[in-house]
Amino acid sequence: MDSPIQAFYDWYKRTLEHPKYRWLLAGATLLYLLSPIDISPDFIPIIGWIDDAAVASIFITAMSQIVLSGLTNKRSGLRSDTPDATDATVDVDFN
Repeated sequence: MDSPIQAFYDWYKRTLEHPKYRWLLAGATLLYLLSPIDISPDFIPIIGWIDDAAVASIFITAMSQIVLSGLTNKRSGLRSDTPDATDATVDVDFN
């Protein structure tokens, strides 16, 4: 059984990989990091910064993986949003 932290990380990463929700979640993450309202308040030294550091590292890790996979796909000529030419079927009827 996964821990709640691992489950959150998996959900967060899957949601960031989804193009429809990526920018919404990225904006919410940045808003959380800039907001004074946190799980642990920022005015408490060290403890208040731990949650921000954890969220920032998860965000940076997930976004860097997305960017790197996009660059890899671009270099190899593959795009995830276009169908492969070998998958297309054309039926031609000569009568």
